[in-house]
Amino acid sequence: MEVVRLTIAYDGTPFAGWAAQPGLRTVQGEIDAALERILGAPVSLTVAGRTDAGVHAWGQVASFELEGAPPDQLAHRLNAVLPSAISVIEAVAAPEGFDARRDARSRTYCYRVLASRVGHPLEIGRALWWPKRVERTALERCAAALIGRHDFTAFTPTQTEHTRFEREVIQAEWRTSRLPEPFPGELLELWIEADAFLRHMVRVLVGTMLELGGGRSKEEFEELLRGAPRERAGETAPAHGLYLASVRYRR
Repeated sequence: MEVVRLTIAYDGTPFAGWAAQPGLRTVQGEIDAALERILGAPVSLTVAGRTDAGVHAWGQVASFELEGAPPDQLAHRLNAVLPSAISVIEAVAAPEGFDARRDARSRTYCYRVLASRVGHPLEIGRALWWPKRVERTALERCAAALIGRHDFTAFTPTQTEHTRFEREVIQAEWRTSRLPEPFPGELLELWIEADAFLRHMVRVLVGTMLELGGGRSKEEFEELLRGAPRERAGETAPAHGLYLASVRYRR
């Protein structure tokens, strides 16, 4: 058996998330159908991170086993039949036993915030429009506080399948860029890399950080990282600002 590794980008807007679900249009469902059409038989896809409805990806990774070598130009052939909201960046042979989920060392997400008094028509569905005041220094301090191992119970839904809530954050920072003239405002991006993520974790972190300066302090944010209950954290930021940026592997 050969193992094939796919690197995938997609616009999550028209999909009910990554995972195949009966009666719903999903990213996995579209790729499964495209692979079966090209290979002549169904395959079992393993994915690095199962994104929720509306979440996008620049560097999602999936893998599957195949009897014999993959066909030539598999990525090109997949893109010819996939919807325009999904692109396979590459399809390559992977080492024997490679598993896109199990072998992942870390994942990096980016959350984009449009900090502007005016909504940008080209960022609709691509970034959270935030016309309120932003405490930039507070955002940066909170990102720095994330680095290390913490209990993220406050940053995932109460009803969850997770049994372990500690995660190791390897890197976290807010990056800023000015919008092209004459548009006012800035584009803020939270880049965060961790060994694994809880459901909604990045979105609740962003929603909580954006509340800083509106009655919530940095010290309270740090207290949330010690296993506080979900109700003490902020709102869950919408899915459309979140991107799975990349996955890092041991091999």
